[in-house]
Amino acid sequence: MKANNKISLQRDTRAQVGIGTLIIFIAMVLVAAVAAAVLIQTSGILQQKAQATGKQSTQEVSSNLMIKGIEGVRAKNNATDIAGNISLLKLNVGLNVGSSPVDINQVVISITDGTTTNNLVYGNNAKTHDVIMKDFLTTNTAALNLKALLTATQTPPGANAKYFFTVEKIRDEDSSFTQTKPIMNTGDLVIIYVSTAAAGDAGFDLVGSIDTSAGLGDSGLVILPRTPVNIVLTPEAGATTVAEFVTPSSYGIRENLQLYP
Repeated sequence: MKANNKISLQRDTRAQVGIGTLIIFIAMVLVAAVAAAVLIQTSGILQQKAQATGKQSTQEVSSNLMIKGIEGVRAKNNATDIAGNISLLKLNVGLNVGSSPVDINQVVISITDGTTTNNLVYGNNAKTHDVIMKDFLTTNTAALNLKALLTATQTPPGANAKYFFTVEKIRDEDSSFTQTKPIMNTGDLVIIYVSTAAAGDAGFDLVGSIDTSAGLGDSGLVILPRTPVNIVLTPEAGATTVAEFVTPSSYGIRENLQLYP
């Protein structure tokens, strides 16, 4: 008996489908590679920006000046002939715990008596007024710079008292603070001198121990009794420091007055 053998032929189209799949796969790999390169580049940029932002944010919250006290000094000729207003403010300033170093050369002090406002920069800062304070000395003779603050006038900008302040170091363990480069670190303590001499003070010969017989420069401020005073210290980076107080109702015969806190 002869067996029935049937041969069946089928058309195979799988090869064509495989080529299309391969093309799509290669295209997907290329797209994925491009996307990966973009993501890597973007993540690198974002990381750098995040680090820079974090550093700036840390500096902003950690660079804080602290006004520990403010003393007022009245000009005088003798123990009984004393000016009727405050002629000089002495700001006792330090840094908060954990603060970053602060360059006093970049600090701006705004002071107002409710009528006049002075924006002051450090005496060795020539970037704001194109000149440094007249008669400013780069040595550590802070007393001579204070005398120049109180008495010297130049054109421009005018009386030193209206545009500048000076600083004297009280505590500086690492010797980071000089008149040329007044850098404050944690633990440092300085006195910032702000002239508040009025036009009528020109005839007084002394402010503290400073000889002002050459004539006191007019600051434009008048700090009489019961005067509200606002002082704002703005560093290059970090939070501003504000001190507000009202002067006593009478100065009496006192030459030095504790005004803040």
